[in-house]
Amino acid sequence: MPDSLIEGSDVSVPVHAVPTEGLDAILSTLSDVEASWARATGFDAAMGAVTIIADAKGGIGRVLFGLGKTDAWRRAPLGIGKLPAILPAGDYEFVTNLPDPALGALGWALGNYAYSRYKTTRQPTPRLVIPRGVEIAAARSLARSVTLVRDLVNTPANDLGPAELSLQIFALAERHGAKVSEIVGPALQAANFPLIHAVGRAASEDRQPRLVDLVWGNTDHPKVTLVGKGVTFDTGGLDIKPSSGMLLMKKDMGGAANAIGLAQLIMEAGLPIRLRLLVPTVENAISGPSFRPGDVLRSRAGLTVEIGNTDAEGRLILADALTLAAEEKPDLLVDLATLTGAARVALGPDIPPFYTHDDSLAADLARHAEEVGDPLWRLPLWAPYEAMIDSKIADINNAGQGGFAGSVTAALFLDRFVPRSVPWIHADIYAWNPMSRPGRPEGGEAQSIRALFSLISERFVT
Repeated sequence: MPDSLIEGSDVSVPVHAVPTEGLDAILSTLSDVEASWARATGFDAAMGAVTIIADAKGGIGRVLFGLGKTDAWRRAPLGIGKLPAILPAGDYEFVTNLPDPALGALGWALGNYAYSRYKTTRQPTPRLVIPRGVEIAAARSLARSVTLVRDLVNTPANDLGPAELSLQIFALAERHGAKVSEIVGPALQAANFPLIHAVGRAASEDRQPRLVDLVWGNTDHPKVTLVGKGVTFDTGGLDIKPSSGMLLMKKDMGGAANAIGLAQLIMEAGLPIRLRLLVPTVENAISGPSFRPGDVLRSRAGLTVEIGNTDAEGRLILADALTLAAEEKPDLLVDLATLTGAARVALGPDIPPFYTHDDSLAADLARHAEEVGDPLWRLPLWAPYEAMIDSKIADINNAGQGGFAGSVTAALFLDRFVPRSVPWIHADIYAWNPMSRPGRPEGGEAQSIRALFSLISERFVT
């Protein structure tokens, strides 16, 4: 996506951000003809309302954009993204204050997003003069990271398998001087990552499972570790999904994509942390070596896992990766995963649930999520539900019993692999927009990374 945020322009078209209560005041600053035109078009400053006023030469003279009543913009924090989708190419500049200039700039940049890898043409991009008070480098970095996440999630599985996802991480490491290594295929067993190997071993030779490990930053700085679920396609395994359930399974690496995007944000900002990014990446395919319902597998942590359902594979690869992550006792451990449909039933596609035992950490994350317009909602690690993942022949079952609280039981499964002494956040994200809205086109989406970046910046930057 070309940079659509610029530092200045001599030919920018003025854009007025108009709250409902300020409509009359702003109209009074326009010429009589312009004000009459705005009234004639029915512009009422409702959230998302747009009126384009022509100049004397028939071009665009100015644009009015409605913000709605007080704080209505919070229901659509990226709503500014509507404008680049309808305005012609050119330079634009807000001449009245936005309620949140940083979100306005991000909304504009993301409103220009289109997944164009397989398109032969690309339309010119409307550009925005960066609003006052917004650092252009930070705004561009945020837009680039969200774009990276969207592009990764939108890429079909025939062009993005475990090897290709790994290459993305290697490229990221090269850009930022990070160290990166990977363990591939049968070597996973030798290195004691049996669950990652078991889930991915049925895939073809060019799609072998792997664990990618990136490290960046000063070893004396606080340790922050990100773990992302990287299932590049999920058939469901032998507990095969119906065709309708498989249609979006290219996005089952959305947790890894978001972890990669967050890592890029952290490195571009130069935060004073020692960053580690762990991505277990597999294709949950079906062939002779597929793991089976009823199998009992031993994890890196030593816990035995009975396979209640091969379609609950994401928590298996995360279990080995989280065990590795916890071994060095990071100051913060975050995992991101497109883990359960139950999370969508509970909170819908826009609000990922998150889990942590740390009340202070939960309160901080919720505050940052609200401040940056990147919603998250805490759900409980409800200990009595551990009975739902009991196994009669192993330490734990990978599939919850009874059909209830699927997101909670998945989180409780992961909880068994993270010592209570390690500050840990698990986010069960969707990583997808099911319909297009301003700044949020249908397709892959970055979820939780802006909130987490804000949290990490505050917590570890002195």
